[in-house]
Amino acid sequence: MIILEKETDKFLLCHRRDKDLWNLPGGRVEEGESPWQAVLREIQEEIGLSSLVLEKLIGVHFKPDKNDLVFTFLAFKNNEEPILTDEADNIAYFSADEMPKNTAVLQKERIIEFFKNKEIKKNDVVFFNQINK
Repeated sequence: MIILEKETDKFLLCHRRDKDLWNLPGGRVEEGESPWQAVLREIQEEIGLSSLVLEKLIGVHFKPDKNDLVFTFLAFKNNEEPILTDEADNIAYFSADEMPKNTAVLQKERIIEFFKNKEIKKNDVVFFNQINK
């Protein structure tokens, strides 16, 4: 999920405790859960946010090597502040040009794609194959 600060155009990234990587918050869909329910649950588990409102679905990515679909949603930052958890040891907002070098590669692609489409005012959902390099 991309959580965006409207005023600054900065997006939230979490630094993982298990790996030296920054990534967008989110995770796997559990049995009986919709993708939108899953992302809200994962956001609460990873960074403690419970009052976010999903604005829209902005991307559907297919990882053929894992036969996995990834849904990317957009939400806007509200007054609730994220907290550190056993999954995230650092949380920060970044602009597109100050993204940490150790941002997960496929996550970085989704962020770049979001800002590129935002700039050309493209409102369509993006369908995209992602292949680990």
